[in-house]
Amino acid sequence: MNKFERQSRYPADDEALPEALASELAELPTQGLSDQVMAIPDAPSIAPRPPLTQSEVRTILMSLLLTMFLAALDQTIVATALPTIGRQFHDVSNLSWVITAYLLASTAVAPVFGTLSDIYGRRVMIITALSLFVAGSVLCALAPNMVVLILARALQGFGGGGILPVVQTVISDVVSPRERGQYQAYFSGVWMLAGLGGPVLGGVFAEHLHWSMIFWINVPLAVAALAMLLPKMAKIPAYHRMREVDWLGGVLLMASAVAFMLVLTWGGNRFTWLSPTILAMLGASVALAVTFVWHAGRADEPFVPLSLIGGRVVPYAMLTGGCALGAMIGLTVHLPLYYEVVYHLTASEAGLGLIPLAAVSTFGAAIAGRTMARVKHYKRVAIAGTIVSTLAGVAMTLTTPTLWGLMFLLSVFGIGLGTAFPVSVVALQNSVTRSQIGTITGAMNFFRAMMSSFTVAAFSAILLMALGADISLAEGARGSVSSITAADMLSAFRYVFAAASIMIGIASICMMLMEERPLAGPSHPVEMAE
Repeated sequence: MNKFERQSRYPADDEALPEALASELAELPTQGLSDQVMAIPDAPSIAPRPPLTQSEVRTILMSLLLTMFLAALDQTIVATALPTIGRQFHDVSNLSWVITAYLLASTAVAPVFGTLSDIYGRRVMIITALSLFVAGSVLCALAPNMVVLILARALQGFGGGGILPVVQTVISDVVSPRERGQYQAYFSGVWMLAGLGGPVLGGVFAEHLHWSMIFWINVPLAVAALAMLLPKMAKIPAYHRMREVDWLGGVLLMASAVAFMLVLTWGGNRFTWLSPTILAMLGASVALAVTFVWHAGRADEPFVPLSLIGGRVVPYAMLTGGCALGAMIGLTVHLPLYYEVVYHLTASEAGLGLIPLAAVSTFGAAIAGRTMARVKHYKRVAIAGTIVSTLAGVAMTLTTPTLWGLMFLLSVFGIGLGTAFPVSVVALQNSVTRSQIGTITGAMNFFRAMMSSFTVAAFSAILLMALGADISLAEGARGSVSSITAADMLSAFRYVFAAASIMIGIASICMMLMEERPLAGPSHPVEMAE
């Protein structure tokens, strides 16, 4: 039986093998197949389960989309309510920690939840993540002061950071790699919807109801997601493998991440970049990271196996997705300032100006996802998309377009970089065994979050230096934005656009270098003929 005949039967029963084992073999890369088949006896024993019907897959998908919407919405809905919260608690100086606490916690725990889902199973970890998220939401809504609110936001971040990797891992258990790209496009749509609707909804709650509603709304949504998902979880194939948890490795990784995120958050803002505090935290982060690597190389069951993030697929897929997301987030954070100074838009109009970048990238992800299900050389669409995105970034760097011209270039930029997301995620998951998908997915989300934070900090430093501002006095520099002329902002933003173009160019090169392994799943007639 050739590979296309086997793929076309996915996930039907196999006469010679249990269904789950047949599915496992169907997904193994063709290169080194004999070695991986020899390793099958050491794999976890998986009881055969009847295949999911299309109705069950749709129900699971809807519940996962709703679950992801919770995590995405909470990163955007809070910002517009911050002034109201600060007035009620008479504490404006610590408002930024309402955002920072969630960001630090969610970034640090992403690899933890991914790895634990490979050990204890997806059901346990999705329940844990949602429970922490809901508990944090309730505490936020009932918070009597700013300190309690910040601590509750950290608890909420622990849950929110676990939702994304576990949801992406569950999808990998339900659908084949070839079909998985289409579902990744749906997830991109959820993030786009949350990004556009969150600030509006947060403003409405804060102005017309009460700011606590931005947290209370999470409770019924989480209950609905669990009610839809849990009855179907028993039918989802289980690929986790019980083993000893390397808690020391997990703590070292989280501690290194928190220290580095604090450097990116406080550097050039609360402290100068070369201040003793920033240098000490940066040194601590590096020392913890080195210790984690040293420990992982010697542990019998490391928290994140170093061999897992090597090879010819994983590092390139991670860099592709990280650079693409970093460029998009970096521009999203800084473009409103550009709109207000250069085109004299209001704050709300500047927010609408982000639609071409944030929303159109979803269409790029959808195009790539559908293409992956139909062609053999699936990474070509991401290569072409990132090249087009790079050219659009170069055009924004070298020209001075009108507002509508900039909207068009941002749309091209967004649709091009959007193609990188589903291809990088699916290729990454397709390169490891089933029992390691959670670990590699958590590591991917961790790296993307770190890249996004780094890019925002780097773009801010580039902009301030180009404007001639003293980056050691960033607070004062932001306060004098009104004195910056449109010509100065145009000139300074050329460096920001150039930096974004370089990042997408790196993503394109990494996609070219990434090994293109065959995807298991139903084959399209065109591919069969090829």
